[in-house]
Amino acid sequence: MRVYEELFIVKPDAPEEEVDAYIGQLKDLITNGKGTIDKADKWGTRKLAYRVQKYNEGVYVLIQFSSSPELVREVERRMRVTDMVIKFITVRIDEKTKKIEKRKKQRDKRAARRPPPPPMAAPTMPAAPALPVPAAPAAAGPPAVAPGLPEEGASAAAAETKES
Repeated sequence: MRVYEELFIVKPDAPEEEVDAYIGQLKDLITNGKGTIDKADKWGTRKLAYRVQKYNEGVYVLIQFSSSPELVREVERRMRVTDMVIKFITVRIDEKTKKIEKRKKQRDKRAARRPPPPPMAAPTMPAAPALPVPAAPAAAGPPAVAPGLPEEGASAAAAETKES
């Protein structure tokens, strides 16, 4: 048996009882066809990415089940003839899960070959130096200049003496 996901969108104006009854019919169809239902989720009303049959939103329903390909054809046929269903898509997911499991096994093998990292001690942080607080500029005196830098007035005066 193969694993499938059936995602379908139901009209938003369909009564809740009819939607639940339709989901029940699909579940019965799958179980009577020798399939098993793994998961059935009703996501509720969501906005559609684009307008479909004059609807901007719909009720999303996801059913994950295992069955034969013939049963999937029958489920899709019922989706097509049901007026309540706006859109549907069936995806076979057992191949994807096989690939994911294979990658996990390879990753676990690589992790087993790799030696465990040595335990790390808590890093010690050096104390942050205290930042100097800028002093308020003196109203009467000349502007404060950082040590080692020429003063603005001194460089202008030096330039004038070189020209003369």
